[in-house]
Amino acid sequence: MNTLIAHSGPAVRPVTNSPALPTSVDVAIIGGGIIGVSAAWFLARRGIKVALFEKGLIGGEQSGRNWGWVRLAGRDLRELPLMLRAHEIWDGLAGELGVDVGYRRRGIVYAAKTEQARQRQLGWANAARQFGIEAQILDPFAVADFAPGLNRSPLGGLYVPADAGAEPQLAAPAMATAVQAAGGFIFQQCAVRGLDIEAGRVNGVVTEQGRVGASSAIVAGGAWSSHLVSRHGIRLPQLKVLSSVLRTAPIEAGIDTTMGFSDFAIRKRLDGGYTVASSASSVADIVPDSFRYFSEFMPALKLERKALKLRFGKPFFDELISYRHRPFDQQSIYEKIRVLDPTPDDALLTKVEASLKAGIPAFKDVTIAQKWGGMIDTMPDVVPVISTTESLPGLVIGTGFSGHGFGIGPAGGQLAAELAIGVTPCVDPTPFRLPRFEDGSPIEIQSWL
Repeated sequence: MNTLIAHSGPAVRPVTNSPALPTSVDVAIIGGGIIGVSAAWFLARRGIKVALFEKGLIGGEQSGRNWGWVRLAGRDLRELPLMLRAHEIWDGLAGELGVDVGYRRRGIVYAAKTEQARQRQLGWANAARQFGIEAQILDPFAVADFAPGLNRSPLGGLYVPADAGAEPQLAAPAMATAVQAAGGFIFQQCAVRGLDIEAGRVNGVVTEQGRVGASSAIVAGGAWSSHLVSRHGIRLPQLKVLSSVLRTAPIEAGIDTTMGFSDFAIRKRLDGGYTVASSASSVADIVPDSFRYFSEFMPALKLERKALKLRFGKPFFDELISYRHRPFDQQSIYEKIRVLDPTPDDALLTKVEASLKAGIPAFKDVTIAQKWGGMIDTMPDVVPVISTTESLPGLVIGTGFSGHGFGIGPAGGQLAAELAIGVTPCVDPTPFRLPRFEDGSPIEIQSWL
């Protein structure tokens, strides 16, 4: 029986734990977000003996706190083949799981506030055609048609009709339950303290409840991944960025399409309300890793300097002191912090709410039902790592999806699983290899939106 974990984030659908730890499995997965459960689901359906270990709750961190967008629109071109595969998986997910996870292809519109934004959107639409993606460039009147009563005049917009949304609080838990139905194991409130290594390769995982043997391990720990693999000498340049989100009470706004503006973005939820947020401003705490990975993140810092708020305070000292690796027989930081539950940026959400109500009159008197924060695991080039590790055979890392991992998650999990068992991957994994940060490759950041 699990004890209740109190947090301020959205309530995720509960998942029942498997009854007892196995002695060994073929693949052990660390992290119960959308990447980890997708990898476990893919493996279990292939008859691979798999166990997933989550220190808190399935979907309890960013996989249950994100905006719920499933998008091609404006995505880094290196990710598009994987995102196309993800849409294929999402299309059949409800039928395979027997659960409606809220996936709806209602399209996504990004409005352009400036001529520079409009030109970037045009560039992306042209580039996306090589992948067979239909992307429309809208005039100002066409953008307004998607949002009745829109009280602003964008210069135009980008529209991808095939794009969609889904419910974060439903998706990962539904997949975790399906893992168990297919013969896999799911263990919540069971932190992995580190990897068991024998003869220079992965031989299992050491959990707070005991060791489980495994010939392969997938680290899909979101914002915790870099810290976990650092115990074993692996340098994974990853930092955390605070995302702040709110949701409204149900409302008849007449807007089905997911829409992004310069100061707010909205997605209609299954409950009739809207998830509302903005990427116009983000908060990043200065922590020891900020200095450790400073050189890799310098290009991103220069590009996002106007939108990124840096702050220095208690998190620096907390991580400096409390995040030290301890012997396997001692409690780890993962057991002390079961769910990463940051306080949202209330000042930002106040501005987002004001922009929403001013921009779309239908929301003028809407009730705000909840506000929450989540930590995005981000990489220097804003592209994930889905990669084997040369220095530690048997280890695959799937992390750093940089704020757009929910939509691509099912395919990201599939790719990580394929790398773990050595079968032909669903897409070329080269763009996601970890050594790109060590072999002199330039850090390329694609900024389309």
